[in-house]
Amino acid sequence: MSVEQRKAGPGLRASDRDRDEALVGLHTAYAEGRLTEAELDERIDLALAARTHADLDRVSADLPSAPREPAPVRPASRFQMAYKSAVKRSGRWRVPENFTAVIYKGHSLLDLRAAELEGRVTTIRVLAYKSTVEILVPPGVRIEAGGVGVSAEVHGVPAVDAPVIHIQGFAYKGAIEAKDRFRRA
Repeated sequence: MSVEQRKAGPGLRASDRDRDEALVGLHTAYAEGRLTEAELDERIDLALAARTHADLDRVSADLPSAPREPAPVRPASRFQMAYKSAVKRSGRWRVPENFTAVIYKGHSLLDLRAAELEGRVTTIRVLAYKSTVEILVPPGVRIEAGGVGVSAEVHGVPAVDAPVIHIQGFAYKGAIEAKDRFRRA
């Protein structure tokens, strides 16, 4: 229930929405380990039977009233390795500002198209020994590639303030390819 409703008076009649919000708070407290299952069941019954805001306040008086901030999303590992195998990172994930991939006689796909870049400049260091490393980038980013055996194929012109992906690599009898789309076979 809102602060304004609580200030209106403890005798104010509670609505179904007020009871629903109280139930969400109770379930959250249970999930955080603040209530046992028996306490949760008992308080659910009291919340459903509550007629006034005072009744609802009594159900959760010993619990925090404001929702806690969610834990920050931790970045993915800063390191990826494959030894005579393949490794793939794709989907939604958080890319740290500095990332290293070491691939020995294998293949790596590093798909950044749905990833969240932690900084305005992301540095990816790659060592590919008799391996192929593919780095798929989202449209609109600027690629700065350098090293031995590193190539970049990005279509379109990025904006001046576009995020930068800096790729530093060394490929021995292999390749490191940065691109914004899969090649057609």
